Amino acid sequence: MPRNFQAGAVYVLTNQVENTVAVFRRTADGTLTPAGEFPTGGAGDPTPQGTDPATDPLASQGALILDQGHQFLFAVNAGSNQISVLEISNTGLDLVGVFDSGGVRPISLALHENLLYVLNEGGTPNITGFTVGTDGTLTPLAGSTQPLIGDTAADPAQVSFNPDGTLLVVTEKAGNRIDTYTIDENGLPSAPIDNASNGMTPFGFAFSNPGFLVVSEAVGGTPSASAASSYSAGDDGVLSVISGSVPNSQTASCWVVITNSGHLAFVSNTGSGTISSYDLTSNDGTLSLINSVAGDTGANSAPIDMALNVSSHFLYVLAGGLQSVISFRVEHDGSLTLIDTDGGLPLGAQGIAAK
Repeated sequence: MPRNFQAGAVYVLTNQVENTVAVFRRTADGTLTPAGEFPTGGAGDPTPQGTDPATDPLASQGALILDQGHQFLFAVNAGSNQISVLEISNTGLDLVGVFDSGGVRPISLALHENLLYVLNEGGTPNITGFTVGTDGTLTPLAGSTQPLIGDTAADPAQVSFNPDGTLLVVTEKAGNRIDTYTIDENGLPSAPIDNASNGMTPFGFAFSNPGFLVVSEAVGGTPSASAASSYSAGDDGVLSVISGSVPNSQTASCWVVITNSGHLAFVSNTGSGTISSYDLTSNDGTLSLINSVAGDTGANSAPIDMALNVSSHFLYVLAGGLQSVISFRVEHDGSLTLIDTDGGLPLGAQGIAAK
């Protein structure tokens, strides 16, 4: 059967010294078939920093992202301090270009319309912005670089926009902070606004369509102590806690995705080998636990990054301990039904996107 690269697919960043994007073709029932690897033209960095494990060397969410039109992939090259842009074509992924990230060790990317921001965690950490051309090329945005509140001690995890692109958010694991930046009409960020995380070790996060923010709390990896909090964001960038540190009794909650409906959130628990499900009330952002173990990825599987396909019918989990992608069907009640597991990824792969 010919490989249709413009149909449903899952993409994983291998994050090796010769960095590539591994492509899996998705069928209508959610199953995956490997469809090749395509070079990013840059270098990944599979060597963990500090106390990060080899299964999670970037310790970040958003290392690989898709544009809204599913035309381009944007990937970090943490080893060469670059961002790669790849165009999705009928024959695979075509490299558009490789661009300097404006800092050291880029680990996370955020995109809103034609505005791309990168989180650089090395050296003096920063966020830096670019405009995205119609052909996918990146142009540095003058005046867009801003520091993090925690400076060299920040240990950040993710950068992302709110739904309307007026706010950028960065989580700082070490300082238990959530930095926000208001974005002006020229795409430029304010100085960082310091928001205290409700719980310890804020890591991954996602916004619902109405604009409520859900942040995971790994609590330093303390066994059975993880949680997630929901927040509202003011126009001034100040976050207000709605539901604080809702426990899931799992270990090392780190990554978050929210379905298209905006009322169902999944959190991956790296230390437990599980996925927890939460209900997010669409009118006021109240967060409540549905199931501590909505999905089980297995002992020592180390689930890290996750991605929902475009319909939110399927959840794909990058299991760092298994060097595999685990596929689930998302049920109406928030439970997860295992579909299959696809291996063959290298140790240190990080970043997943789906369509």
